[in-house]
Amino acid sequence: MLYTELLQLWNESVQLVDARDWLGALEKLQQISEPTSRTHFNAASAHLALGQLEMALKSLDFTIAKDERLAVAFFQRSAVMMQMNRPEEALSDCIWAQKHMRGNVVIDYRQLGLRFKLYSWQVLYNAAAVYCRMGQWDQAYDVLLSASQEHGAGQVGDINAALDSIERREDLSLLLVPEGVVFRPRKQEVEQLQQKDFLGKAKVITSMIPDDDFGGFEPLRQQKPGFYDPKTEGDQESRYVYVRGPHVARGPGQLTVPGGAMVFLFGEEDRNGMMNVIYDGQRGFLPASLLETADIKTSKGKKDNTPSGIPLPPELKPPTRPQTRHGLAAPPRRDPPPYSPAAHAPPSASEPPMCTANQQAGLPEEVQAGSVVVKVHYTFSIALSVPLDTPYHQMKELIAQKLGQPGSLLRFRCKQHGARVLTPLNEEAEASFTVQEVAEAGRLTLWCQKEDPLANRTILYQMVAIYNYGGQGPEDLEFSEGDTIDVLGQVNDEWLEGHCAGNIGIFPSCFAYRENQGTIQDPVY
Repeated sequence: MLYTELLQLWNESVQLVDARDWLGALEKLQQISEPTSRTHFNAASAHLALGQLEMALKSLDFTIAKDERLAVAFFQRSAVMMQMNRPEEALSDCIWAQKHMRGNVVIDYRQLGLRFKLYSWQVLYNAAAVYCRMGQWDQAYDVLLSASQEHGAGQVGDINAALDSIERREDLSLLLVPEGVVFRPRKQEVEQLQQKDFLGKAKVITSMIPDDDFGGFEPLRQQKPGFYDPKTEGDQESRYVYVRGPHVARGPGQLTVPGGAMVFLFGEEDRNGMMNVIYDGQRGFLPASLLETADIKTSKGKKDNTPSGIPLPPELKPPTRPQTRHGLAAPPRRDPPPYSPAAHAPPSASEPPMCTANQQAGLPEEVQAGSVVVKVHYTFSIALSVPLDTPYHQMKELIAQKLGQPGSLLRFRCKQHGARVLTPLNEEAEASFTVQEVAEAGRLTLWCQKEDPLANRTILYQMVAIYNYGGQGPEDLEFSEGDTIDVLGQVNDEWLEGHCAGNIGIFPSCFAYRENQGTIQDPVY
């Protein structure tokens, strides 16, 4: 429950208590889903006013459960216990109330919102009243004598009269928190519940539109070609003038206006002989000597078609798509040239491999017939075009030259059609392997990893990463999809210790799958 909602219901219940509407106050307090010790105390006060002792006792129990050191709650509950004829429990509450006074003569609860001061002698007075109900008159007299030594408002007369009552063996009346005295929320917090308009009403300070008095908020109005006629009062002199001749801007703030154009006077002439005008939706300066008052007369019965007002900016229309001219034949398509093995001959050892500009960018733009686009994922991605009958070892050397790494240290994997896991490509087992055997639709995607031999550790088995793992701590092992992980040990059922790319760490076993069984490598010493 939000604190503002609790504060609102709490304040409304207090207002009903002031109006002596106890049932209405209880109804508001019951709507609080997370009541506090002070709201429970207020509910107990309302139940006492209605004479519902059991409900009042229950609310005071909740109050003490919320705040075990609230002395006034023990003081109030002891009086309720006496009204229910339970003197032993009432005496216990008096003892707890005196203990939570913490040696103070008085506790002022106004800081907590309760306009009540609890004096130590009041607690002792109720304890004496309990002893009187139990028939222990001597004990009651001793307690009152100790209370007479306490300093507090109104305690002298009350205690003297109580001592006389004890000598006459008469029961003492109990002291209670007065009816209607409840915990109140802070005034500053209640005032903040009311919504305030911190911005206020907008006021037009300056505007390019004459006599503009609009001060609200609205969406941007769509501009339409035409003229805007500002407001005028009475028969005022026209503020529209003609420009006698063309004027080219020669300084800051000046306008370039063709001759014969109509402009609107926005200000008076300044000391430099310049006038502030509006033309074509722009505000600027023109020489006053070039301006001539526009005299527009219309005869009766004829409609004036002469535009008036401030010309708005011209409407901007997006360019239209060019129309297709029908009847023109499409240019003939050229068939690709026949495949020539010489065109795809592997480069010599002394000559670096030729690479087009598109291949250097990563993706070939156009693939020749009889070729396959091979895309390789390494620490970066590359793409190259190779013939279909390229052997595996030759393709590996081409990729190694591209990556700038020795071919003997590179390991390749690929995904079979419809499979999710990566299958290794073994050069020794596939001596007659060609690109055509694994390519699909003229494309082949490989995942490449650099071999990094591990010494002095036993490799239990190897796993292949099926997801990227970035690591959550310094002890974690980072790897990418397709990397081979050397498993060195098992941490628990969900975590393994492994080696990848020269690093050793732990990783979740669900991020990789086991490739084969048995020990792969023994420690080398």
